Amino acid sequence: MDSTLLLFIATAFSFGMIVNLTGLPPMVGFLLAGFALNFYGFEATAGLQTFADLGVTLLLFSIGLKLDIRTLFKAEVWGGASVHIFASIAFYAVVLFILKQVGLTFFTNLDTFSLVLVAFALSFSSTVFAVKILEEKSETNSLYGRIAIGILIMQDIFAVVFLTVSVGKIPSLFAVILLALPLIRPLLFKLLDRVGHGELLVLYGIFLALVLGAGLFESVGMKADLGALIAGMLLAGHASAKQMAKALFNMKEMLLVCFFLSIGLGGLPTVDHLFVAAILAVVLFGKIALYFVTLAKFKLRARTSLFAAFSLANYSEFGLIVAALATYKGWLSQDWLIITALAVSLSFVIASLLNKYADDIYNRFTDKLARFQAKDLHIDDRPVSLGDAEILVMGMGRIGAGAYDELKSQYGDKVLGLDYNNQKTLDHCELGRRVITADALDTDFWNKLEMTDNIKLVLLAMPDHHGNHYAAEQLHKLERCSFQVAALAHFKSDEDELRALGVNPVYNMYQEAGAGFAHHVWTELNIPTPQVADKS
Repeated sequence: MDSTLLLFIATAFSFGMIVNLTGLPPMVGFLLAGFALNFYGFEATAGLQTFADLGVTLLLFSIGLKLDIRTLFKAEVWGGASVHIFASIAFYAVVLFILKQVGLTFFTNLDTFSLVLVAFALSFSSTVFAVKILEEKSETNSLYGRIAIGILIMQDIFAVVFLTVSVGKIPSLFAVILLALPLIRPLLFKLLDRVGHGELLVLYGIFLALVLGAGLFESVGMKADLGALIAGMLLAGHASAKQMAKALFNMKEMLLVCFFLSIGLGGLPTVDHLFVAAILAVVLFGKIALYFVTLAKFKLRARTSLFAAFSLANYSEFGLIVAALATYKGWLSQDWLIITALAVSLSFVIASLLNKYADDIYNRFTDKLARFQAKDLHIDDRPVSLGDAEILVMGMGRIGAGAYDELKSQYGDKVLGLDYNNQKTLDHCELGRRVITADALDTDFWNKLEMTDNIKLVLLAMPDHHGNHYAAEQLHKLERCSFQVAALAHFKSDEDELRALGVNPVYNMYQEAGAGFAHHVWTELNIPTPQVADKS
């Protein structure tokens, strides 16, 4: 076996494990592993780069599987992305011009065109990193998560336009056939119904991402990654789309390790390179402020705007593409490619820290941040009222909806469901359920929530442990209120964590499902209960 490959794996694991112990995402460790390998003379191989590209492609395909296309047509998404990118370019252009006038190394050689080009490259945020952060926090479906992903998709569209113009490569006339892709959606749905749940499901996902998506788009002169994203969007809404995303999860995660390694292996920096990259890392906070102010202008709450800004608080791998292209065409020196790679890496570290301590930062500066908040809030971002409800079901997925229906048969309209997805809320209401839109992972939701003495029981039925655990923590802080809390759990460790927060009972899905299955079979078949022999 190739010894270099073994060394790459060992180094990536070692650095990832060490960083993970500090509480930062392992991806930061993979970046550091790349720099360490680079320091000892290793370079990114063609195979590593291929795997890295596959990881990014599968990641974007997975995003598409979960994406509601209607998100892109919301003003805060397309408007926020458009306003921010122009404001960000202007901001960076001014900063770079000032640094040029000061006479700092590498800035003095920038003419007006190259200065604007660098500003353009720095205005983008990393889709890969942002989505990874949201996935690790289980907040890809939160309001701020959906807005952040929507903005990233809009930025991808801007990137396609830039690459098309800059390389002088106009999409082929055959690109028109891409407009017909929605017509084959019923066929794709039927195939997904027939592939089952095993290896064919994984292979079907890879086929769609690489062949129908990336391959087809690239063949007609379009951005391959955009093709993967759209291929995923064609399946979004199918009942098995999330299952496909889960089936591809481990493969995608492994391939993305190669992506972060490849960034670190991109070039050997000097002290001057590090100094300039550090300056750009500090300037990143101006970009974050622009995100926050821009989103606040679209009537989003301070917390939503801040958390979305933190999710986007990084420089993009697209900046590396711009720098590489500019270097190839002679618009920028090779130094700027190395500086950009370092700035991207440092921004990932900063973004990791900001997202880790996002709640603490928000709680500390709530009053100051609230000054930017509009009085007439966005319809999806307003506080909610519980009315006269006595039982709350948080999370109206299949299990939550089933629990709601059972409780409603006994308690009537005293049962209230909560779900973060406004469209799901509307669907439930059409079925006669009493459900409101509320994000249990939203700190402001808990800060503004007035739990009345009417509430007797809260069911935490969210699909992931992080959501249930976070909600249990917030409920545990409400000492004045007397109500019981029950929750779902997948593993014994999850049970222990929930019980430590006063949750009782905890329903272990796998254990209880097995016991329920046995009891159901025993009852249906009328099997007599065996007599236990008297051992006395």
